[in-house]
Parts: sequence; structure tokens; C-alpha cells
Amino acid sequence: MKKATKQEIADIHQLFIDRYNDAVTELEYKNAYELVVAVALSAQCTDKRVNLITPELFRKYPNPNLLANANLNEVKAIINSCSFFNNKAKNLIEMAKRVVEVYGGEIPMNEKELITLAGVGQKTANVVMIEYTGANLMAVDTHVFRVSHRLGLSDDTTATKTEATLVKKFKNNLHALHQGMVLFGRYICKAKNPKCEECFLTQFCKTKETFKV
Repeated sequence: MKKATKQEIADIHQLFIDRYNDAVTELEYKNAYELVVAVALSAQCTDKRVNLITPELFRKYPNPNLLANANLNEVKAIINSCSFFNNKAKNLIEMAKRVVEVYGGEIPMNEKELITLAGVGQKTANVVMIEYTGANLMAVDTHVFRVSHRLGLSDDTTATKTEATLVKKFKNNLHALHQGMVLFGRYICKAKNPKCEECFLTQFCKTKETFKV
């Protein structure tokens, strides 16, 4: 597949910034604790589904202390419409326990510390930091992966390698680029039936082939 040129990368960068500079996550949350929970639940699950699940979860467990002492089966029952709910329920409780025991009940806003929490990998940590602090980081989900490949920005086979490539090529405004690429991939450059007639990056498109991370 043809790769984007340096000029094309610069143009794509600017177009994303112009269009999505104020973009934020579609996950609904009120604080850092709710954000971490929502992002963890969103793995392999839609934001729309997560937003249906979290109101009851946050009503019952409004802080890490209460979640740390939650009954596993009760948490499973609340999130059972979410993919991999068994593992996610266990991880949420373990995550809360560590937040309480190690961080005094406060979510650590540090990438290295976030990934020590159960169920929080590099992508989840980066998404939290991008959303909550505007950190200059990139996170690669299925949408960012697909868009990156269709625009010739990356031919990497994993999300981690794609992330490193995008960071190297774009360097700055990564938080806006991440949010923009997610929304662009979700609503315009979709896996099936991409809305090419609505696309503002048509001249940079290398293929309509679907890429999955």
C-alpha cells in the first residue's frame, strides 16, 4: 500500500486539528474515577453501550472505596450487557482496591502508575490521560488503526507499533488527533460502507480496505 508523503502527513495533521480541535470522548463521566471505569469498560464495547451501563454502576459505587468492597456478582449483574463482563467486573474491583490501598482513593494521573491498575493497559491509560489532562499522547483503538492504514500513515500490524509510528510522524497536538481520528473512524471512515461522500480527506485515501487491530 502506498504511504503518505511528508507533505500529505502535514496536511492531514492540519485538517484533523482544524476540524476536531475541541473534540472530547463520547463516554459520559464526572470525575477521574468514572473516566477510568468507563474507558476500561469500553474495550471491545461501544461507548453507547458503556453509557447505558455506567449510570447504575456509578449510583451504586460512586467512589473507589465502595467499588473496592463490592460484591463481584453484583458488579457482573450491572455490567453483563458489556463484552467480557466477567473479567471486567473482576478487574474493576481489583483496580479500585489498588487505588484505595496505594493511592489513597485518588486516581493517579500518571501513565506509568495508571497501567499498574487491573484492566488498565497502555491504550486505556493513554485515553484517560488524553481526555482528562490533554496529554500529548496517542492511543490506538480499532478506529484509529483503520484510519491510519487507509490514509497511508502506518502499515504496522499492531496497535502499539501504530501508536509509535503516529507519535513519530505527528509529534504534537496528539490529543486532538486521537479524538479526531476516533470520531472520524466511527462516523465517516467506517469499517463497512465508509461515507466517502462526507469525507474531508478523500485526496489522501489510499484504500477502502478494512483493517482490524
